[in-house]
Amino acid sequence: MSQSRKHSLIEVSISTLAGYGIALITQTAVFPLFGLQTSFAENAKIALIFTVISIIRSYVFRRIFNWLAHKGAI
Repeated sequence: MSQSRKHSLIEVSISTLAGYGIALITQTAVFPLFGLQTSFAENAKIALIFTVISIIRSYVFRRIFNWLAHKGAI
């Protein structure tokens, strides 16, 4: 039985959103090492943009692999 689209989106979203916090902490620590001075709000917005991109990317790849598995291609 394959995973539904809804469950795929929920799983990917939860996983990626958990990574959002890690990204925010990492940016706060790493950006200054490269001379990038950003406020916490700017860091939050940057992390949010990459989080949304990550959710979309993960969902698309999951659906492609689910489709391929359903067709017996993998």
